[in-house]
Formats: sequence, structure tokens, C-alpha cells
Amino acid sequence: MAKKKKKITKVVKLQFPAGGAKPGPGLAGVGINMPQFCSAFNDATKERRGDIVPVVITAYEDRSFDFVLKTTPAAQMIKKAAGVAKASGDQKQTAGTITVDQLKEIAEYKMPDLNANDIEAAMKIIAGTAKNMGIKVTGYEG
Repeated sequence: MAKKKKKITKVVKLQFPAGGAKPGPGLAGVGINMPQFCSAFNDATKERRGDIVPVVITAYEDRSFDFVLKTTPAAQMIKKAAGVAKASGDQKQTAGTITVDQLKEIAEYKMPDLNANDIEAAMKIIAGTAKNMGIKVTGYEG
């Protein structure tokens, strides 16, 4: 007898600090077993402490769930690489700088979540994000 497919009730995208998900209002509306999710998420992300981890949660009718971890947001990584706490709201004002090597490292990490065919295209996307944040990329002519 074929296994019956579970009925999906909700798919949500949330962000939590790596290893630091806690039951709360963000999870309450998802309709899943919150302590069970937090424990599974925290175990899966303990290696990424200090990062913000986006997660896509698929909730089912029986309160069970599946989740997929995404890469840390590019803006978060750019700020970390530049050593700044806050980006500039104005592109004309420089909030900090990163090197081409740092740009490439971020692009390589983000590659699975980017719509890019190669590392050069990924670097262009990340450089654009940096520019919008007022972060200069030294030595990059993308």
C-alpha cells in the first residue's frame, strides 16, 4: 500500500540566530511543535554560531514539519567582512570596505542560493548588494 502524502498547511520563511531558535510569536502562527523544531534547528545550525540563518519551514496538518536551511544573508556577511555594525542608508556615504578576496569568499558561500551560473556572476550580485549598503569593494571592477 502506498504511503499517503501529508497535507501541507503552511510554508513560511523565517530567520533565527544559528543555534538560538526559541519558541515565540514568530513560530506560534506556523502550527508546528515549537520545542521540537527549535531543538532540531539548533542542532542543525550549532556550527554556524554568530550567523543569522534563514529557514523555510513546511508545516503539515498533523503538526509535523520539514525545514530547509539557507545561507546567511549577503548583507550580514558583507557587514561582518567590512567590520561594521550598520550599513549606510545612502550609497554616496561609505560605511566600510571589503577586499576582492572577501567578495569572492562571500560569493562562493552564497552560490547555492543565488541565481548565478558562475562565480563572476555571483560576485557581481554580491558587489551590487555591497554598493547598495555603502560598502566599497577595493580593487573590483565588476
